[in-house]
Amino acid sequence: MKVVINRSIGGFGLSYKAVMRYAKIKGIALFPWIDEAFTEACGEKATFDNPHVTKHYSTRPIVNGKYPSGTFFNEHDISRSDPALVRVVEKLGKDANGPFASLKVVEIPDEIAWGIENRAGLESIFEKHRTWR
Repeated sequence: MKVVINRSIGGFGLSYKAVMRYAKIKGIALFPWIDEAFTEACGEKATFDNPHVTKHYSTRPIVNGKYPSGTFFNEHDISRSDPALVRVVEKLGKDANGPFASLKVVEIPDEIAWGIENRAGLESIFEKHRTWR
């Protein structure tokens, strides 16, 4: 099994390009927008390609500047073993990284129960075991 983890301090995150490619593979229509605060502060630098500009994604069109409630897409909700995510990270390489990420695909045995350990954004995979307290 392949799993995507982040190997730098800062945290897991996908680039705009990676989110949009993932959505296309999964057949999810996304309607991205940039937060008004970034638009005002960054002016013409507030683009989807700018990794330091926060982007939001809705699964429904934005009408008259209003965002439909409960229709947001969050990359952090994607399973790290989702084959579409693995495919995107393998295909895009460094271009898949969000602003604070350095994503890596790690291969682990299929039969193990696993989890992700996170230390200041630097992640590793661990094998789950039983614990009593």
